[in-house]
Amino acid sequence: MAKSVIVAGGGIGGLSTALALRQKGFEVHILEQSDALNEVGAGIQLSPNAMHVLIKLGVSEALVAKAFFPQYATMRHFFSGHEYLRMPLGKRIEQKYNAPYLHIHRADLHAVLHQAARKQGVTITLEAQVKCYQHTQHGSVTKVQVELHDGRQFTCDMLIGADGIRSSVKKCMLPNSSLHFTGHVAWRGTIKSKNVPADLVKPDANLWIGPSAHLVSYYVRGAEEINIIAVQERKEWNDERWNVPGDVTELRRAFERWHPQVTELLSHLETCFLWGLFGSDPLDKWVDNNVALVGDACHPMLPFVAQGAAMAIEDAFCLAKWVSTDIDIHQGLALYQAERFGRVTKVQKMAKSNADLYHLNGLSAKIKLKALDVMNALSPSLASLPIAFIYAHNVTLD
Repeated sequence: MAKSVIVAGGGIGGLSTALALRQKGFEVHILEQSDALNEVGAGIQLSPNAMHVLIKLGVSEALVAKAFFPQYATMRHFFSGHEYLRMPLGKRIEQKYNAPYLHIHRADLHAVLHQAARKQGVTITLEAQVKCYQHTQHGSVTKVQVELHDGRQFTCDMLIGADGIRSSVKKCMLPNSSLHFTGHVAWRGTIKSKNVPADLVKPDANLWIGPSAHLVSYYVRGAEEINIIAVQERKEWNDERWNVPGDVTELRRAFERWHPQVTELLSHLETCFLWGLFGSDPLDKWVDNNVALVGDACHPMLPFVAQGAAMAIEDAFCLAKWVSTDIDIHQGLALYQAERFGRVTKVQKMAKSNADLYHLNGLSAKIKLKALDVMNALSPSLASLPIAFIYAHNVTLD
C-alpha cells in the first residue's frame, strides 16, 4: 500500500514537492489555506539548477511555451548607465549547464505545476489551513495527525510544510521561531510590452543598482509583458499583511533621479503591489520525525540572487529522492536536511551580501564593483564565476 503524504501549501514549492513525491509512488494530498489555488506576484527567473528538476517533473515543455529566454544578465549604474556585468545567458548558458535559463510569470509557472499535479492524481483541498500536528503510534508504525483551524483532522505517514515564510507547520515544530523585517520592501508589477517603446527594455535580465535601492526588469509571457521588481531600503514595515497594493506615484518618486530608461519604464506602470521582505535566523531543525519543511518555511532568502523558488524546487526533488529509499521516513527526511542545509545557507549568505552590492553600501561594494568591472572587461565568463556554483548544481544527479 502506498504511503500517504500531506503537503501543507499549494504554492510553487508545495506543488513541486507533491509532483516529485507522486512520481515516487506516494499518495499525495495538498492542503491549501486559500479559497483558490493561484499565485500572486509577477515574474520569476528559472535558472538551470531549477530547470533540471522541472525537466524531471515533466513540465518543461509547457513552461517553455509560456516563457521568455533572456540573452544576457546585465548590471548597470543607476545614474550613468555604466555596465558592470554582461553575463551570457540564452543558448550559451544552456550549452554550459545542459538546461535553459528562462523568465516566466509566476502565475504561469503555478498553473503548469497545478495542472500536472492534478493529472498525476494529487488531491487538492482548498480552505484548509493547518493549525498543528502531532505524531501518533499505530502499532509499530508512526503516523502524523494533522489538525486544521476549522477542526478537521487528517492522518498521514508524512507531513511536509511548504506553507511559506509564515508556516504553521514550522510554528508547531519550532514554537520559538520568529521572523524579522529585513529592512527592504519590493514593488512588483507588469506592463504590456506593446505600451512601451520597442527598444526601452533589452531582451536581458536587466539589473540597475543604486543608493539604497535597485530595480530589475525583464520580459515574460513570450515578451508580451515586462516584469518589474524595484527594491528599496526602509526602516520598518507596520502592516500585518506581507503585501499591500502599492502606490505607483511613490514608486516613481523613489526612482525619479535614476537613468532615463528607468524613469520612462516606470512612467508606463499603472498598478503594483508592495511587499515587505521578511527573514529568519537559520534554522538548525527542518525535520521532526515524519514532518519536514521545504522552501521559505525553512530557508527564506532575500531576492538578490533570484533563487527563492529555485531552492524550493530543488528541495522538492531532494526530499522525494531520500524518502523513496528503503530506509524509514524519518531517516530519509534527516538525510534530505543534511544534503540541503549547506547549499541553501550558502545561497542565503550570497543574497544577503548582494544587498550591499546592489545598494552601493560601503567600501566593500565599491571594491566588488571595481573587480566586476575589470573581470567583465577581460571576459564575461570571469565575472560570472561567483554565481556558477548555483547554476552548475544538478540535484537530479546526486
